[in-house]
Parts: sequence; structure tokens; C-alpha cells
Amino acid sequence: MNKKGMNRRQFLHSSGLAAAGVAAVGSGAVLIAPDGAWALQLGALDEHTAKTLLAMTRQLYPHDALGDMYYAKVVEDLDGGAKADKDLRSLLIDGVADLDKAMGVPFADLSEGNQLAVLKAKEATPFFQKVRGQTVVSLYNNPLVWRYFGYEGPSYEFGGYLHRGFDDLAWLPQPPEDASPKAG
Repeated sequence: MNKKGMNRRQFLHSSGLAAAGVAAVGSGAVLIAPDGAWALQLGALDEHTAKTLLAMTRQLYPHDALGDMYYAKVVEDLDGGAKADKDLRSLLIDGVADLDKAMGVPFADLSEGNQLAVLKAKEATPFFQKVRGQTVVSLYNNPLVWRYFGYEGPSYEFGGYLHRGFDDLAWLPQPPEDASPKAG
């Protein structure tokens, strides 16, 4: 700090930390990215459960190009469902506790190989199926995720694929002219 007090950078940094602290104390738990790039306000789940679900969803559908913020959307949707449904909340909390017990170490702290082994052993459980199903919907229905896979989105609003991408096969050689019927 200089003689005049706090500079702008120090003020913004400390006010951001204070706001995060108020949010965490004021209304439920908060899941914050390790680098501080995003935060998720939780309504029904605690931070440990949310962190474990985040690690689980990343392990279920791993994409190196996707950051945790895209998987956090799954956790947010599970948390919203758990807020409205006590049975779902119990299923998620008990399921996370079961994951943590599997090897005697919190699931989120396990190596990727051990996480995968634990999840394979839990595939048939209602907890696993609920999280897997929500991950498919929340992750792959997210327009922000589509760009990483080269998906342009639904085409029905543009008249369908016939006039928008039907023959966009840049990875195949152009077929000879006689391979297509004559327009007539």
C-alpha cells in the first residue's frame, strides 16, 4: 500500500474477495473456480458435494478443450433440482458420500484412473444414472459448448440442413459429376 492508501488494483481485488465472502455467508455455499474465473451460487448442495459432482461429470464425459465452467452448469442444474426435490438432494449427498467411501479418500482427490474405477463400480446405481443423464442434457445442450465440437446449432429455424450444411463435406473429395442424377 502507498501513502495515499489503496490503489485501484488493490481496491478491486479486495472488494471482489469481500463480495465473494458476503455471497458465501449470506446465502448458501459457493463453488469458486481455483483461478477465480467463475463462481457458482449453490442453493441446496454444500461445496464438497458440488466439487465432487464437478469432478464426476468431468470424468463421465471428459473433453480436454472444455473448462470446468461448462461442467459447472451441470452442477448448477443438479443443485436447482435438489433445491426443489428433497429426495434428489438426499440422492446426491448420499451418492457423493458413497463415492468418497469407495477408496477411503475423497473422490475429488483421487487420481483420474481411480475415479474412473470407482465410477465403473457405481454404474448401476440410481445416483450414477441421475448424474450421467443430467450431464448429457446440461453439457451437450449448452450452445457455448457446441462451438468446441464445430456444431452450428439446430437448423430448423434456417429452413433445415438441405440449404444449410447438407453438402458441407470439406473433409471428403468432391464426387465426379456423373455420380449425381441430372437436375431436371
